[in-house]
Amino acid sequence: MRISFVGSGKVATHLARACVQQHQIVQIMSRDLQHAKKLADQVEAEAINDEAQLNTEIDLLILAVSDQSIATVIQNIHARLSNVLIVHTSGSTDLKILSDRHPNAGVFYPLQTFSFEREVDWTETPIFIEAKHDESLNILNQLANSLSNRVYAYSSSQRLSLHLAAVFASNFSNACYDMAKQIVDLERVDFSLLYPLMLETAKKATQYDPVQMQTGPAVRNDHNILAMHQHLLQQANRSDLKEIYAVLSQAIMTRHHR
Repeated sequence: MRISFVGSGKVATHLARACVQQHQIVQIMSRDLQHAKKLADQVEAEAINDEAQLNTEIDLLILAVSDQSIATVIQNIHARLSNVLIVHTSGSTDLKILSDRHPNAGVFYPLQTFSFEREVDWTETPIFIEAKHDESLNILNQLANSLSNRVYAYSSSQRLSLHLAAVFASNFSNACYDMAKQIVDLERVDFSLLYPLMLETAKKATQYDPVQMQTGPAVRNDHNILAMHQHLLQQANRSDLKEIYAVLSQAIMTRHHR
């Protein structure tokens, strides 16, 4: 399959490097030509920074850009690539953002957290596809199955619910890790001492219903410990963390003590 990318960030980088194992990457387009060239060199593709340079002899164009840029990008390129299947990689953006402008449109959403520092296990990464036409869906299914063992045809509303859940499961949990590190840093305690606890908590959440695995002072209704923790945060002049602690503790108590 001949594939081009608009975008050269984390998603584009990981996806292009995975796709090139079985497919041809034709072009990488980015407003910053140096960024495009950096990724293009890794996948033996041409680097461009202008819509007019887009090669029309491709099977698929993947828009791996920010959610707020998708509408602008499709508006600028749809006429030139009128016969090409164009997809975005967003979890929260409706297919209509593309299909209202470009009839041969779809979605190719990998549910994963991407960073330049770590490689991704694509075989276990769920990929969600959506398209206006069966032929387009078949193309996306072929591509997705060449990367992952977990491929699903989901609607935009289903994908949005997953994206929202992912914010809680990944973004918010990582923010909690960051807050935990800030707390131990105050007393110069080694953050790595929490690693076994963090890993075991994540394992239990993937093997059992998380509501049954909840532990801690809030689920025990231990108001003495709750008050002590909040007092410590107040003494440390971290009223921001104290407020978050109170909100999360109340949410746990409400969930378990209705």
